[in-house]
Amino acid sequence: MMVPLALMGLGALAAAMAPRLLARSDWADREPVLALWVWQCVVVAVLLCCGLTMALTAAAASQAVRGNVFAPAPHGVVEAYALSAYGPWAAPVAVALACGAVWTAVMLTREIGRARGRRKQRRAELLDRCPALPGEEPTGDRLVVLEGERPEAWWLPGAPPRLVITTAALRRLKGRRLDAVLAHEQGHARARHHWLLHCSSALATGFPQVPVFAAFRDQVHRLVELAADDSASRRFGRLTTALALVELNEHRGVFGPVPAQLAEVPRRVDRLLAPAARLSPARRWRLTAAAALVPVVPLVVTLVPALRVLG
Repeated sequence: MMVPLALMGLGALAAAMAPRLLARSDWADREPVLALWVWQCVVVAVLLCCGLTMALTAAAASQAVRGNVFAPAPHGVVEAYALSAYGPWAAPVAVALACGAVWTAVMLTREIGRARGRRKQRRAELLDRCPALPGEEPTGDRLVVLEGERPEAWWLPGAPPRLVITTAALRRLKGRRLDAVLAHEQGHARARHHWLLHCSSALATGFPQVPVFAAFRDQVHRLVELAADDSASRRFGRLTTALALVELNEHRGVFGPVPAQLAEVPRRVDRLLAPAARLSPARRWRLTAAAALVPVVPLVVTLVPALRVLG
């Protein structure tokens, strides 16, 4: 009985403390890729705590589940978990966590379905605004130039993926600034940021009362943009990338008094123009390793009784 309680306590502690600790850190904006890795490890650890608790409580409540969970284990290992001592609360907890797992899958499926629907609609609009000429054969070109009065550029995932830029953006952006914008969008594509956005949105939508999932979604939306900015600035320089951001967004009025959700672009520009020093390679490796160990903790807690018997 102690193992499921320890797992639930560990999951609750991670869900409560991780957003606060990461919010207080002074390195996330300097190392957005590392911060994304840390957030993913924390969320995986919370989900692992829930999943392992569900497996143990279900094994305590059902002999059939127990046979599947502990099928390859010696008899002494099963006794070490004292499943019979879990009491009548095992079945309700297992059912509740199983419902949560199903709900997570439903939310993720819905999020992916909606994203595909949006992509299909945008592709139809793209084909309508930029149709193939008579006799033109479809090509594998990823860059699509779209007639438009607003300077915009975006990456459209799918098969085949497309990098779309408007003629207004081509008129406003010249030389390396245009290359920086394209590199920014290509950075999103290389890192598969759309999958992170789907997963974080699904968890936050499915469990709005869980603060760690809402914080995960908000931070993912912010950090993927910083990571793409860094990808572009490494190739074309911070000043060039910052000027490209300004020229691409100044028509939106985001550089004056704006609501909080629109103030992110000026902060990104300030970050590029006045960059803070990056963490040392040694500290980056330490943080990476420490984050990787976070999901391992629930596994170790779960395996402690079995290791005691086998060791």
